[in-house]
Amino acid sequence: MADTETFTIEGPDGETDTVELPPVMLELMRDADESDAQIIADIVLQAFAQQAHARVHHAENGVAEEVEAANDTLEDLFEERFGLSLADAMGHQH
Repeated sequence: MADTETFTIEGPDGETDTVELPPVMLELMRDADESDAQIIADIVLQAFAQQAHARVHHAENGVAEEVEAANDTLEDLFEERFGLSLADAMGHQH
């Protein structure tokens, strides 16, 4: 089994949770001089944006307006952080 390191995630109200990750995977995903925290934050934003997209755009019965607005916000945050739209990153046609 590979060695792991523990990272702590803290919410706005002070609640915390931890996640263990193999450092070699962080190194594999590192771009230039990114910190481990930046890599993890990038992946969290990517995961939320992809999950929100799937739930909003592929829901059989639609979603509440507030969920759609939250998805739009995630797409904006994604583009701000990565410099390309979520649609482009996912290979969606315009």
